[in-house]
Formats: sequence, structure tokens, C-alpha cells
Amino acid sequence: MSPTVAVIAHRKKTLGAGLDRLRVLITEQDVGELLWYEVPKSKKAPKKVRKALKEGADLVFVWGGDGMVQRCADVMAGSEVPMAILPAGTGNLFATEMGIPIDLPEAVRIGFHGEHRKLDLGVLNGEHFAVMAGAGFEAKIMADSDRDAKGRLGRLAYISAAVRHVGGPLVPMTIKIDGTTWFEGDASCLLLGNVGTITGGIEAFDDARPDDGWLEVGVSTAKGPIQWARVLGQMTAGRSDESPFVRITRARKVSATFGAPLMYELDGGDREEVTELKASIAPDALTVRVPAVREPVGAGAGGDQDAVQA
Repeated sequence: MSPTVAVIAHRKKTLGAGLDRLRVLITEQDVGELLWYEVPKSKKAPKKVRKALKEGADLVFVWGGDGMVQRCADVMAGSEVPMAILPAGTGNLFATEMGIPIDLPEAVRIGFHGEHRKLDLGVLNGEHFAVMAGAGFEAKIMADSDRDAKGRLGRLAYISAAVRHVGGPLVPMTIKIDGTTWFEGDASCLLLGNVGTITGGIEAFDDARPDDGWLEVGVSTAKGPIQWARVLGQMTAGRSDESPFVRITRARKVSATFGAPLMYELDGGDREEVTELKASIAPDALTVRVPAVREPVGAGAGGDQDAVQA
């Protein structure tokens, strides 16, 4: 039986020849029913994902950036229905991590014929995220990065936003890792990662993997432009955990209390200010279609053929 395929598309995002071309590429495949939903903003996507799952979607294509993927993953978590990512956003960190190119025909091909990969998701205050989440300095950068500037300038847009916030005050934080107090003191930023690459393409968690059952945790005590320059320089040139202004660990559960309300964000989407955060890891929560890994030549008859089966 041909599969029921759903498309959840952020209509303001662009990739290749656009959504009309996407429809053609999908109908060229062996598809039964095609469920098509376009939304004007990512926060409208969860309702459409729930509708698609209720209608029996066997595969869900998500057209947009990290924020769109996050909104859809939050609903799809635990459903076993695979997600296929069409990286049409200004930030496509998760797609890049999965090896999905910014190439519409190839991304569609991977969606239909790639491998299934089960991935962890982070959970912060009850909401799933795929890439990273943060509170404090990092969240302010995300909220302050102009959407158009991100598209034009990439990492420079984040650096520009960072410069505007480096003089912010430190905030008292108490962070517990799996029930034990790990950090207590003044800090500028709490960061939670499911993958290694975060805001602006910076490598923050060198050993992170999205399928290891762990949530990466980082806290920074950097204050002012000189200390933050050292932190960012260390991230760029070496291991983040070697900076004197950064502490990094991993956990399955994290709780944090702040001495003042802080804005937080998930996968680039800012949320309201809070004084408490609770986070955890949800192992194998999301199934994603990724490029097939072909076996080396001579690995056995039929090896490559088996690798590309959906």
C-alpha cells in the first residue's frame, strides 16, 4: 500500500524552486494520499502536525528551519512516524547535523529513500527541542538576532547581537544535575545541548551526540567583552570545556533556579522569562530520515541496495 505523506510547510521560508516544485517532486514518488498544510509561522505548526498524525500520515515532511523542526518534533515525539526535513530556514543546524543538504530534490529523495535514525530530544519545561536550549546571555542573543540579518550574515548576525549584550549582569544560579547540586554561584548563561553545534554554527559541546541518551549541560561565568571573547575563541579554536569561564557536564535530568527572571529559548525560539527550569533527555524520541550510509565496496552482495531501502 502506498504511504500517506504529509507536508507541514512554513510558507514564508524558501528552498530551491519553492513549494510548488516540492509538490511535483513528492507526486513523482509512490504516494497514496498527500496531506498538505501551510502555516504563516512556526507556532501554528503543532496543530497541523496533530491533524496529520490523526489522518494516518506515514511520513511527515517539515519545510522550514530549526524553529519549525522544533515545533513539529514536540508533537511527533514518541509517535514512531518518521520526519523528513526540508531545510528552508535561516538556521538549519539540525538538518546539517543529520547530513541533509540545502538542496530540494536531494532532501526529498532522502525523505523517501533514506534510513530511519532514532534520535534523542531534550525536554525543557515540558517542551521538546532537537538542537539546544538556553537561558540568560545566549537566549538574549537569539531574541535580538534580526531574522533578515541571520539570512544575510549567518554567524555574523549572532556575533553582532552578542556584542550588544556582553555587558549584562551575572545572575545567581543553582543548577542540579540528576538531583545533586553541580553549580551554585553567579553566571551569565545556562546552555543545554542535544547536539554539539549551537547558535551561529559554534561548536559548544565537543563530544555531544543526538543518540547517546545524555543531555549536554554548560554554564558560563564570563562577563564583559574580554572574557566572552576568550570563551568564543576557545569554542572556535579548541575544546569549550578548557575555558576558565565555562563548566560542562552531561545529565539525564537538570533543574535550575535563578536569582532573577531570565528569558529562555529552544532551537532559536524565545520563550517567556522564568526563575526556574526543569530539563531532561527523551531517548529515541524522534525518528528522522537521514542519508543512507553505504557499506564499503566488497562488504557483501546487496549491501548498498539494502542500505537505501526506506
